[in-house]
Amino acid sequence: MATSSQAGTGARWGMVCAGTALIGTCYGFARFAYGLFAPEFQDTFGISSTLSGFIGSGSYVGYCVAIVASLVLTERFGARRLAVGAGVVATVGTAMVAVAPTSAVLAAGVLIAGSSTGVASPPMAAAVSRWVRADSQDRSQSVVNAGTGIGVLVSGPVALVLIEQWRWAWAVFAILAAVVTLWIYLTVPFTTSERATGGGTRGWVPGTAILVFGAFLMGLSSVATWTFGRDLVTSTGGAGSTVSTMMWAVLGAAGFIGALSGDLVARAGLARSWTAVMIAMAASTLLLAMAPGVTVAVFAAAALFGASYVGLCGLVLLWSTRLYPRRASFGVGVSFLMIAVGQAVGAPLAGALTDAAGGTSAFFTCAAIGVLGALVRPGRAVRSAPAAGDQQSEILDQQSVLADPDSRR
Repeated sequence: MATSSQAGTGARWGMVCAGTALIGTCYGFARFAYGLFAPEFQDTFGISSTLSGFIGSGSYVGYCVAIVASLVLTERFGARRLAVGAGVVATVGTAMVAVAPTSAVLAAGVLIAGSSTGVASPPMAAAVSRWVRADSQDRSQSVVNAGTGIGVLVSGPVALVLIEQWRWAWAVFAILAAVVTLWIYLTVPFTTSERATGGGTRGWVPGTAILVFGAFLMGLSSVATWTFGRDLVTSTGGAGSTVSTMMWAVLGAAGFIGALSGDLVARAGLARSWTAVMIAMAASTLLLAMAPGVTVAVFAAAALFGASYVGLCGLVLLWSTRLYPRRASFGVGVSFLMIAVGQAVGAPLAGALTDAAGGTSAFFTCAAIGVLGALVRPGRAVRSAPAAGDQQSEILDQQSVLADPDSRR
């Protein structure tokens, strides 16, 4: 019995590692790498900043549509099927970008690739809530969420080597996405549904409106750096490709700090953590706007942004799972949808503002929105214990997976 338990624990951490890689692939490659290559796309296809912003918003629009479907389908079909689907969508989308002959195909590839993030987050949140011990769930959720930083970190060196051959860079992203998809298939336990995590109270719970509003402001305030950060550093700051791509790598590396969001909440509480980290992200956006030509400031702003953005995503995730402890995929889906809505609304507006008033104007505006978002105060959302029926169902499901190797297929 001890051996089986240890094997089960090891399998769960293998799932957490695979989930971290999936989030890194979907967010770091399929979604946010567009901003890294935005100057090259503009040169190759002859598009303006406004059009570039609209294309960039396509990934957020795709995310919005996908996450609505994912938060419903995860409860119906189970976490593994949806997580594997996210990997497939990321692979297809990044491959389309790699071979795009026109800006229209580029936009379609960006939309499809960005959709993968919407598919990925709810099933991985549900899988962790279902298969990881309660005392390790906050940390596990934060680690999986921090995969965004890993993806951004990896995309930076790839871009540094292949910035002049951006199609090859996106081909590398597609290959890595395919490998991660296989890893997810092998490590996430199979279930026909997520009834154990989906059997809680249906409908909205008190405190959801505040969560939705905070998530929207967080997404809106982050869009300038994600979509036009590298463009600002190169066009306004006059930095070369080496500095601008290294900035992206620094941003990704700092995202690892976001994995500590669970520990931060344990020490300072959710409300204080939210306020502090939102102010940090606003400060990073402001610093980049004020000193886009100073290398040290650029790297400092990138590091602060990477750590704070990933940390905020982790806080939104923990906030969601506390409000919806037995419907993790639903809670995370709704809140992450609102992050994407904020980004989808903000990307074209930031592009238009850049064309009309200069690059720094969009960054100052987003920094101000970040300060406004810091005023949002999460209420006390306490994780409730699973209902007796849910707990018994979960135990039976775990025993069936350990006892029947074929149930993983």
